[in-house]
Amino acid sequence: MDGAVLAPAFDVERIRRDFPILSQTVRGKPLVFLDSGASAQKPRAVIDTMVRTMETAYANVHRGAYHLSELATAGHEAARAAVARFLNAADEREIVFTSSSTAAINLVAHSYGRGVLKAGDAVLISEMEHHANLVPWQMLRDAHGVELRIAAVTDTGELDLADVEAKLADGKVRLVAITHMSNVLGTVIPAGPLATLAHAHGAKLLLDGSQAAVHRRVDVQALGCDFYVFTGHKLYGPTGIGVLWGRMELLERMPPFMGGGDMISEVSLERFLPAPVPAKFEAGTPPIIEAIGLHAAIDYVEAIGMPAIEAHERALVDHAMAKLSAIEGVTLLGHAQDRGGVFAFTLDVAHAHDLATLLDRTGIAVRSGRHCAEPLHARFNVESTCRASFGLYTTKEEVDYLAEALVKAREFFS
Repeated sequence: MDGAVLAPAFDVERIRRDFPILSQTVRGKPLVFLDSGASAQKPRAVIDTMVRTMETAYANVHRGAYHLSELATAGHEAARAAVARFLNAADEREIVFTSSSTAAINLVAHSYGRGVLKAGDAVLISEMEHHANLVPWQMLRDAHGVELRIAAVTDTGELDLADVEAKLADGKVRLVAITHMSNVLGTVIPAGPLATLAHAHGAKLLLDGSQAAVHRRVDVQALGCDFYVFTGHKLYGPTGIGVLWGRMELLERMPPFMGGGDMISEVSLERFLPAPVPAKFEAGTPPIIEAIGLHAAIDYVEAIGMPAIEAHERALVDHAMAKLSAIEGVTLLGHAQDRGGVFAFTLDVAHAHDLATLLDRTGIAVRSGRHCAEPLHARFNVESTCRASFGLYTTKEEVDYLAEALVKAREFFS
């Protein structure tokens, strides 16, 4: 709504000055970056931290008995501790670094899926999943004989908990893997009730937090999940770094995902013994600079305060819902009661790709296509959509500018 008030301590103009790229122009127009759901821009604190590390404290970690290696190792492990704090993990050893959310989900699908699940067990996902939380389970089904079940999404774009419960009823589902926040609909799923349902029927719960961790305070203890994944580049950090959190007793049961250096406690030509968690899952040289950059990003958002960020984005979501819903010819996908700053939409007189191209000429960056969620687009009977996604630096004025550009675009294509 237009009268929504941002958190008093949240100064979006000051925050925008922390992001060098936002001062750019595009074809003579100010950059209006509305594609943070794909990858967010980086604050100076992250950029400087990574450059400084490469200039003054870079070496390989865990292996060198010399000063630079000790500095790099300390920075890498401090990042692990920062992530544990960010997620409220019980033990920082429960934090496994990967290259992305996709890699983290594949790790669980391969290691927990093949090492713990057996043929005839079932995995339950939903219609709203990103391909990263769909394809690994299809691969597990095809290779390991695990059944894959799909929970429905309602017409308003919310997870159908009644359908979830029905698909859990026979007790064969051993793992529920669901997005915490949809990258298309913006829907934030009711994680607590979902965890209760899953556990009551003997299943574990994995939440894909790729979008949610950016917009909401994540407390894995309060959520009640068993695995949680997110990625650094959406949380204002670098690419090449992702996180898997898992409960220690589950991680200890899981076999290694990849073999190589650092994941063994001892090895001979005949056999190996894996290292303890988390090293068991971190074969090879890890993303050292990227982990330290993620630490800087976490420090940055925590200094602002996740409650302040959430309040800012809730106000933007209310404003955007009112503005975009009022534009003739614009149709929004999903109207969930609890949603974050992601809006997928169509314009009745233009293909999504043509619309995105026209918006780019005005300096507005949005995504077009199916957003790695083809089954969800099929569920809503749309070929493709444009998607505007917000970051902590997004302003009410940028939302207004998008709305004005959509009105003009409809006139142009008509």
